[in-house]
Amino acid sequence: MELAEVRKVALLARLSLNEQELTACGDQLTVILDYVSLLNEVETADVAPMPHPIPAENVFRDDEQRASLPRAAALANAPKSDGQFFLVPKILEEKGNS
Repeated sequence: MELAEVRKVALLARLSLNEQELTACGDQLTVILDYVSLLNEVETADVAPMPHPIPAENVFRDDEQRASLPRAAALANAPKSDGQFFLVPKILEEKGNS
């Protein structure tokens, strides 16, 4: 892979690399791209698309009603509260009637 291409990839990835690292990454990217090119040669016309490579099942728990966290515990680590609610900075201005 050309050094200019490696520089562009590094810039897009927000990597700050010196010349030696750019050369090493170029060599590694070349190996990766050669492998992907090899995968493109595999015949896949008769292979059904799979949503996931291994069988997956729902791992979420059932949605059951249960007691909520006590107010004092919920507010315990809040930076600011009035004892009943979280206090947060106002971020929206109220629009007056013009």
